[in-house]
Amino acid sequence: MELFLGLMIPFLGTTLGAAMVFLMKNKINNKVEKLLLGFASGVMIAASIWSLIIPSIDMAQEQGQIAWLPATIGFLLGIVFLLVLDSLIPHLHLNSSKPEGVKAKLKKTTMMVLAVTLHNIPEGMAVGVAFAGAIAGNTGITIAGAMALAIGIAIQNFPEGAIISMPLKSEGVSKFKAFWYGTLSGIVEPIGAIITIWLTGLVVPILPYLLSFAAGAMIYVVVEELIPESQSGEHSNIGTIGVAIGFIIMMILDVALG
Repeated sequence: MELFLGLMIPFLGTTLGAAMVFLMKNKINNKVEKLLLGFASGVMIAASIWSLIIPSIDMAQEQGQIAWLPATIGFLLGIVFLLVLDSLIPHLHLNSSKPEGVKAKLKKTTMMVLAVTLHNIPEGMAVGVAFAGAIAGNTGITIAGAMALAIGIAIQNFPEGAIISMPLKSEGVSKFKAFWYGTLSGIVEPIGAIITIWLTGLVVPILPYLLSFAAGAMIYVVVEELIPESQSGEHSNIGTIGVAIGFIIMMILDVALG
């Protein structure tokens, strides 16, 4: 039950955020949007360090491996994995008019949803690998720590859900469809988590690599998408404040519950 709840919490965060389309009349205020993007960045950076990279190093040491090696290899592979997906999947970032990835005749709204879906993949993997570590035992990761990560991801998914559904509404999509698309973008998280848990169950020694792999994938999203979007145009300092708030909240969650 705890496992199911933990895997669904981040998805619930996205769904609740997407539901804001029914409560807000116009698009999100630019300053609020920057704050939320920065907040999501801070959460993901802190989660990558405390919930993924540090446990990866500790676990490798426990297994008698070179402590930094799995963390380094996994992190780099996570970066490469997202780089490849970013290059292949056609998508359109927030406040951008130029699509990325392979050229495809897709609607603008579809490509916007794919952009959010793309960076939800590493979040799902992160939650999955944390719970896999807790289930495996003797990894230094507790169920409470994995739950803290799930809650942290859910908190930053809330603004992400709103940030995708509100622009879709502005593009002329109905409120219900905008909500549905926003919710759908988060479904990859529990799916990615389940696949990661299954992989870890097959080969437990790869857990340190998977932890840092998820960290690398999340940092790619932060550096490639979230921070540039929060720093573009005016009021970039608001995005920076958001990073600090998100980082502190995720750090406190991980240390207090982990």
